[in-house]
Amino acid sequence: MRRSSVAVPIKNIERELICPICKELFTHPLILPCQHSVCHKCVRELLMLNHDDSFDAGSECSLPGSPRSRVPSPSMERLDRLVRSGGSRGSISSPGWRRGSVTPRVTTIPCPGCQHDIDLGERGISMLFRNFTLENIVERYRQAARAAVAIMCNICKPPNQQEATKSCMDCKASYCNECFKLHHPWGTPKAQHEYVGPTTNFRPKVLMCPEHEMEKVNMYCEVCKRPVCHLCKLGGSHANHKVTSMSSAYKILKEKLAKSIHYLISKEDQVRTQITELELLISQTEENGQLAERQANEHFERLFETLQERRSEMLRSIEQSRNRRMEQLRSQVEEYQGMLENSGLVGYAQEVLKETDQSCFVQTAKQLHVRIQKATDSLRTFHPAADTCFDEFVLDTSREETLLKEMCFGGVPDPPLIDLSQSKVYNEASICWRLADDHLPTDHHVLEYLKPCEDGEDGGLWRATDRVYGSNTIVNDLEPDSLYSFRVRSCRNSMFSPYSPEVAFHTPPAPVFGFLLSDKCGFCTERLVLNKRRDAVESVAGAAFLLAAERVQTGSYISLDYIIGDTGISQGRHYWALKVEPHSYMVKVGVASDTKILEWFHNPRDTSSPRYDHDSGHDSGSEDACYEVSQPFILLTLGMGKLFIPKASSSTANPPASDTGNRVLPMPHRLGICLDYDSSRVFFYDADTMRCIYERQVDCSGTMFPAFGLMGSGKVQLEDFITAKRLTF
Repeated sequence: MRRSSVAVPIKNIERELICPICKELFTHPLILPCQHSVCHKCVRELLMLNHDDSFDAGSECSLPGSPRSRVPSPSMERLDRLVRSGGSRGSISSPGWRRGSVTPRVTTIPCPGCQHDIDLGERGISMLFRNFTLENIVERYRQAARAAVAIMCNICKPPNQQEATKSCMDCKASYCNECFKLHHPWGTPKAQHEYVGPTTNFRPKVLMCPEHEMEKVNMYCEVCKRPVCHLCKLGGSHANHKVTSMSSAYKILKEKLAKSIHYLISKEDQVRTQITELELLISQTEENGQLAERQANEHFERLFETLQERRSEMLRSIEQSRNRRMEQLRSQVEEYQGMLENSGLVGYAQEVLKETDQSCFVQTAKQLHVRIQKATDSLRTFHPAADTCFDEFVLDTSREETLLKEMCFGGVPDPPLIDLSQSKVYNEASICWRLADDHLPTDHHVLEYLKPCEDGEDGGLWRATDRVYGSNTIVNDLEPDSLYSFRVRSCRNSMFSPYSPEVAFHTPPAPVFGFLLSDKCGFCTERLVLNKRRDAVESVAGAAFLLAAERVQTGSYISLDYIIGDTGISQGRHYWALKVEPHSYMVKVGVASDTKILEWFHNPRDTSSPRYDHDSGHDSGSEDACYEVSQPFILLTLGMGKLFIPKASSSTANPPASDTGNRVLPMPHRLGICLDYDSSRVFFYDADTMRCIYERQVDCSGTMFPAFGLMGSGKVQLEDFITAKRLTF
């Protein structure tokens, strides 16, 4: 047997013979379409993760003598290694089909070599070629690794079993010299069998086409870069592909491979030089990393020393002030104790009063009287000698704490800023941010959001989104009528920037109601212009309005032009938002029932009556109660930069909580409307702050529609809910 002669040349190629999944020597490797090889059993294990009946036996690449009942269960340890090695980019989807199923089999697995998803087609792994060349190399490596262990003859029986000298590729057995002569005698067909040196790797004499199992592979497809048979070229999947003969492909590829190998060998010195440079870079990286750690530690040590010094100085100042004040207060206590009857001053004064000699008494009593007078005055105007409050020693470290939190390396990116004008929050939040004008490229961003506790404190946990590679992202499943805080930070080279300033958004009180404007009901084409998207309508004043200007000034208004939404509401709570252009003369917003809309348009009103428009903000208000019943929807009026609250003409109307008695408010930038159909109530909000401006009861009879009335020049723009709509698909 040839043993050590092949051990030296292939001794150092072991890493090329290791399966990227199981990390062991290849066993019956298969060539994937991306030209990487994987063990047959590893491919089966990957596909078996999602389906127990994913495979059919009997193909060329199926292991002989290995029925499906004996297929080993997947090795989870090996699969874990695959995931850790980078296989997470791919996914295993629709692994196969059950026998007899009419559903085509679609097999997609991640290649552990190039990390691309590999579609194996309907036939799955039966379409893959065995890599016999790699098998032979692995077998030679195994033999070299166990050079001292001989391959024994399969015919001889112990204890006289001999070492094999030949292996027959047709019989797939190994023989000693005597047994080979006995089983392959001259003059018989067996004498023509192909034999090689002792081996345990038996392969077919001819490579067979996996698609047409009985056909030999004799051509090479230059498009698919794989061997094919003549049936594949005639009417198979390679019919329109450019193919060449196997001998030509063999010659060309062998020349290319030989040239590439020769080039690599000629560049061996260059490769060794580059390896030396890389090793030097590794050493420098280690040294520079350690130096950076030492420098950072030194900076922190200096900060700690500075803090300790300042701490000692400030505590010393507090202690000195405390001692001085306590000494002053103690002196004052002693002084006041002298005023007591049994104390020294009073007792001394009482003794002086016993002096009968007038000249001696006057001499002593003068100074004593001054002392007692001072004590008496201090009783009338009592003031402590020292202040007990230490407010001047209160230490505000908020600025320093912020600076410490923002302390970062020189390469740390600047924090982004959340763009309030572009960010919108409904049941989903679309948060946009912008970077500094001179910012360097960043790797990704991370958005975090928090719902504060009901008591107003941030007791919850910040939740982070996945990595965001743009300047905006969407957060799903926010709770209605809740306040959320958002912040974002950037990352570059594994270093995070400080957080952006936190911003707060309030979610609407109900799910978003998406609709467009309808031109089918009461739409006036002469004075209303509807845009192509049907989310904005504009009222053009026109000649009719100019001619009626005199009547407008005297309180006799021309007709409103009505437009409603294209979707109705018959149950539940719904929210939508809109924007009224500040220059608009008069816009009325609210809801309308289908029954009242039909009644209104079939029974025209007298448009010259001063009672026609009861809450324009310009009327006297005396007609409110008598006319509001006949209006189809008019609930709230906006115009000329103001918002007009209707008078409380019924017990169900509620004025805004913060503006009771004030019917004229500044027009909000965005107005939100919430209809609670089941409770027959409608709410109006400042959509930016979600503050309820006005609410009242409505007659929810039939189907309710968002409705608008415009007079004079003006424009209504519906809030863009495309993000919310798209996320609900």
